[in-house]
Amino acid sequence: MTGRLEGKNVVVTGGAQGIGLAIARRFVDEGARVVLGDLNTEALAAAVTALGGDEVAAGVTCDVTSADDVERLIQTCTTTFGSLDVMVNNAGITRDATMRKMTEEQFDQVIAVHLKGAWNGTRAAAAVMREHGSGAIINLSSISGKVGLVGQTNYSAAKAGIVGLTKAAAKEVAHLGVRINAIAPGLIRTAMTEAMPARIWESKMAEIPMGRAGEPSEIASVALFLATEDSSYMTGCVLEVTGGRHI
Repeated sequence: MTGRLEGKNVVVTGGAQGIGLAIARRFVDEGARVVLGDLNTEALAAAVTALGGDEVAAGVTCDVTSADDVERLIQTCTTTFGSLDVMVNNAGITRDATMRKMTEEQFDQVIAVHLKGAWNGTRAAAAVMREHGSGAIINLSSISGKVGLVGQTNYSAAKAGIVGLTKAAAKEVAHLGVRINAIAPGLIRTAMTEAMPARIWESKMAEIPMGRAGEPSEIASVALFLATEDSSYMTGCVLEVTGGRHI
């Protein structure tokens, strides 16, 4: 049976681990070829191997705050595999602290990676896709950008900004056949979230009507939907994947 992304070429930033790798794995399973961008070169090499090697995957060391790096990432996809069909702007970091204790550097770092990084990726991908009259861009926001979470003035601001970016950019390129949507995950079980102190984890779990954390594969399923023609009449949307948290 043909995969739902057979013949499609995809770029995933922050693709060497966590949600980004889960999305890449699901897309490869559905027939896509993927180019992963990440700063962790060792994890990048391991991810490419795990996905099936050079025939279906490539890795590029990429700092998403650099427009030149992002351009090079996308160019790798178009020169290696022939086109760019789907762009997933997933790269992110956390620098949690209360506003009183947060440094200006911690604020700037998170805004740069999440918001400027998503803008760099959206801008560069849309420039390529508009020439072909088709393409899907998926930006990773967060429930934190909807409700605001204590200790995350930087992260909440960046993730809310991604929503605005997604909606504005979607309006600019919709008539060119390019769709731009966002996913807002809630508590997802990754190495980063599992490093939280137990009391914080439990307090977040108590807010989830479904009573459990989500899995990276569940974000990947939604990303697959947004990448395919199943969502052909959707653009500028934000899909919450939260187990009912903060509804």
